[in-house]
Amino acid sequence: MGLGIRPYDHGLHDLGNGGFAWLQPDGGWGWSNAGLIVDGDRSLIVDTLFDKTLTRSMLDAMRRAAPTAMAQVDILINTHSNGDHCNGNELVTGAQIISSKACADELAREDPSRMLQLLERAPQMGEVGEFFTYCFQAFDFHGINQTLPTRTFEGELEVMVGDKIVHLKQVGPAHTAGDILAYVPADKLIFTGDILFIEGHPILWAGPVQNWIDACDHMLALDVETIVPGHGPITGKNGVQAMRDYLVYVRDEAKKRFDANMPVLEAALDISLTDYDSWGDGERIGVNVATLYKEFAGDPTPNDTGELFALMAHIHKSRRG
Repeated sequence: MGLGIRPYDHGLHDLGNGGFAWLQPDGGWGWSNAGLIVDGDRSLIVDTLFDKTLTRSMLDAMRRAAPTAMAQVDILINTHSNGDHCNGNELVTGAQIISSKACADELAREDPSRMLQLLERAPQMGEVGEFFTYCFQAFDFHGINQTLPTRTFEGELEVMVGDKIVHLKQVGPAHTAGDILAYVPADKLIFTGDILFIEGHPILWAGPVQNWIDACDHMLALDVETIVPGHGPITGKNGVQAMRDYLVYVRDEAKKRFDANMPVLEAALDISLTDYDSWGDGERIGVNVATLYKEFAGDPTPNDTGELFALMAHIHKSRRG
């Protein structure tokens, strides 16, 4: 049985009371969700998309759904620093862009043109290049002008959309250094960014994993009914519980293998994912184990993203035969 509570169709979904979700099946690499909150003639957008073409299509649909409020977007929230949630920022002109300070710091070190360069080099990169192309060839990384947040916070922040409160809470470092949740109490609605991948494997770029588990516990304690994940179908608290269960399971299984001195790749291939066979992007277990091993060892050095993609490429190929 799936974890979605509404049809998982591409496009803009009216959630009622001025809430909207933009969904991009199948929710795999780069196919992220975004959101819109309107009240009267005021609007707030949660995240943009991986390229400008996708973001324009989303904004056009939002303007058709709420033309008055979308005449000038007041606030754009970036839930975290991954490009599939902020590469379209430049198209939301005139809006205040809000993120956590840690997210903004990560973004300041990123260069969107790097994705284009890597795709162009992919044919010479062997197995890693094949995997990178598989993940990202559908997106157009030309002409992306990085547009950084104009307001940052740490901890919690409340913003207003008309008369409606949107509560922002930093729960990272977890998926990335500065993940935040955007909760609309009046509507029992929350936009989670990549703290939730529904029916897809999460990816622990940063950790620690306990912060992510704590974020799930926080959401489970909220008065919330409609949960828009960073990837995958709209869900309820069952989706949050499934994510929490996955994180605890992988943490515990990785710790057994760490204690047995099993290498990262061997451990990643050895952990049974039978209960998650229906979830996409299973190669991410490699990143999750690698990050957990560093955590178990008390190693604060950042992961090497190139090495992590090589690990995932190998797992992806081995599992596809």
